[in-house]
Amino acid sequence: MPKVAMVNMKGSPVGEIELSEETFGQPIHTAAMHLVVRQQLNAKRQGTQSAKTRTEVRGGGRKIYRQKGTGNARHHSRRAPQFTHGGVVFAPKPRDYGFSIPRKVKRLAMLSALSSKVIDNDIIVLDKLSLEQPKTKLIATMLKDLGVEKKALLVIPGKDETITRATGNIQGLKTSYVGTLNVLDILKYDKFIVTQEAVRLVEEVYN
Repeated sequence: MPKVAMVNMKGSPVGEIELSEETFGQPIHTAAMHLVVRQQLNAKRQGTQSAKTRTEVRGGGRKIYRQKGTGNARHHSRRAPQFTHGGVVFAPKPRDYGFSIPRKVKRLAMLSALSSKVIDNDIIVLDKLSLEQPKTKLIATMLKDLGVEKKALLVIPGKDETITRATGNIQGLKTSYVGTLNVLDILKYDKFIVTQEAVRLVEEVYN
């Protein structure tokens, strides 16, 4: 089982924590992570782009000149794609970019993402995270003590209004709950900060 140092909010070591092999010690499956991330990004696309084809643009009801005898190419409508103000050849239309992925592949991608943070030493386990007041300064000080200089994902067991308000104004920091954890966020942020309680909940879900 992989072991990780556990620290307090001041960055001081308070012991070690054993992580589940089934959750944080799996082989990295890059293809599964790529597929899931692509699905998440596709799901965010609005898909509202639209353009008119030659049958939808206004005008062009009459033939622009006679069929034969002019020496020009044969045309019927001024709204053909080759003319100014004509329709678009393969006009984009509103569509849904989402696609489905097997549940086992999603689970494999999540385990790979979690394990990658352990392998890269990018996981920070807090013994507990509690704030008396929702002050941004407290979280900023904690990040400085933990040595977090880049983007970080903070994972807590569940909704906590005090922590959410305290972290809301810190650039590069995102607060996530165990129930909303996803592959894109894990891979997007450099550091994975998680509380001891949240670790056990994640293991309970994916073991």
